[in-house]
Amino acid sequence: MLTSAVMTRGRAVSAIVAAALLVALFWPGRAEPVDAWLPAAGLVPVRARVGGDEIRYVRTGSGPPVVLVHGIASSIYTWRDVLPELAGRHEVVALDLPGFGGSSQPPDLSFERLPAAVLGIADQLGLQRFALVGHSLGGAVSTLVAARRPERVRRLVLIDAAGYNQAPGQRPWLLRLIASPAGAPLEALPAPPRWLVWLGLRQVFEDDSRVDAARIDAYAAPAARPGAAAALRALLGSDPGADFATAARSVQAPTLVIWGEADRWTPVEHAELFRRDVAGARVEIIRGSGHMPQEERPEDVKRLLREFLSEG
Repeated sequence: MLTSAVMTRGRAVSAIVAAALLVALFWPGRAEPVDAWLPAAGLVPVRARVGGDEIRYVRTGSGPPVVLVHGIASSIYTWRDVLPELAGRHEVVALDLPGFGGSSQPPDLSFERLPAAVLGIADQLGLQRFALVGHSLGGAVSTLVAARRPERVRRLVLIDAAGYNQAPGQRPWLLRLIASPAGAPLEALPAPPRWLVWLGLRQVFEDDSRVDAARIDAYAAPAARPGAAAALRALLGSDPGADFATAARSVQAPTLVIWGEADRWTPVEHAELFRRDVAGARVEIIRGSGHMPQEERPEDVKRLLREFLSEG
């Protein structure tokens, strides 16, 4: 009898835990970005008009300027751990690309609007020459900015950068799913299912323990803004433009390539493609990290940024 009662209670507890997990994963994200960390870090978001887009950015620190460009389905949040130290030595500008974070959500978003947003904010802030740090999609964007406007980019840092996998069939399967007809219902939802955000984060982090409720909230909330899903699908369906390798060969800025050894979205072999095409590029591989080393191994990334950006 005692054993049976214990087993019954055990099953009940397991059911409650399972139900709580399902609620946590399927409950809609918040309607607004989770920005509590910004005031805690002394940061005040500003919005500026660039072409037809409203771009949200933060600006802090003093010294040689550095512009931070996040990856797909991300935002300024991804720089939370590295931004304060950078600001101790540099004037730092971190922006939300169109379609992401707190920036506008254009239903016709195209890839070409992303480099224009980076240069537009730099122009408005009077940054004539700056270092550029780009992660994932932001790495592809930063590479194009450096290739097209070499007189503007003093140094270039690419973290698990996209670019060589821009063709639809080469993208991570989750992005292919979102871009496919099967992803169309996402545009009608008031918020993305939390399980979808959870699944995406589990793919890009090597250490699953980092995919906690707070991080899920931080990524789910901007994606819940009206028009975010449509903007993402439009971007994924847009023409990525000219041959990326050709653009990479035009980069003149000293370049540091940082890569998470266990990246499942953009394999570490892609770091060698950047080394091949960007003259003089230096590659640093971070062990114990997936696609997000600036969040998963921030101390390593801060050290590499500190050393590289202080050179020259």
